[in-house]
Amino acid sequence: MDAVTEIQLITVPAGRVTLSDRRTQRSWAVDLTPFLLGASVVTQDLYAQVTGERPASAQGGRLPVESVSWLDAVRFCNALSLRAGLTPVYRLPAGPDGTQSAEGVALDTAADGFRLPTEAEWEHACRAGTTGARYGELDDIAWHRGNSRERMHEVGGREPNAWGLYDTLGNVWEWCWDVYDAEVYGSYRVLRGGGWFDEHWSCRASVRRRSHPTFRIDDTGFRVARSVL
Repeated sequence: MDAVTEIQLITVPAGRVTLSDRRTQRSWAVDLTPFLLGASVVTQDLYAQVTGERPASAQGGRLPVESVSWLDAVRFCNALSLRAGLTPVYRLPAGPDGTQSAEGVALDTAADGFRLPTEAEWEHACRAGTTGARYGELDDIAWHRGNSRERMHEVGGREPNAWGLYDTLGNVWEWCWDVYDAEVYGSYRVLRGGGWFDEHWSCRASVRRRSHPTFRIDDTGFRVARSVL
């Protein structure tokens, strides 16, 4: 089966979400228009179909792809867009030495291709209209340190939220488009959702984590989004 036809996209309705940061004690509201979001994170099979690579530390076709950097995820989105006959969202200019950096990545808001969700989109989609820390009982909806047996699991093995999204909490952390805090952490990008090795308090809709856009970590993956133009 072709990679593009394997992706199930969920239409996430418009809404408002309030984000918060524990370190700065700051909160801010974001209004969102409808968008499309992958029902599951990108699997190892899907990543391999598009890129020819299997970077994950734990092998399994239906397992989330992990050990992928933010830049890897951006490149995947562009490659998937081209495969689907869509316009790539990201411009990735190379520096004088031929390498690419997160600072050089630009966003084409008129493009119809695949992209990473913003963290506001991610949290709005994760909550699915709920207002608590989680959209259900943690053991029912997420793989975390208390029930994962300290390993990843295949996507879709826990209950989805009300909008049909699986594993937004637990299993792997998910890259988002946003810079975490440029004044303090430079180009570090936002991660959301908690992972298979995290305690229950990290698997909450509001929790933010950060990592350098070139780092590859064995509990970090991503899911794709598309704008509704």
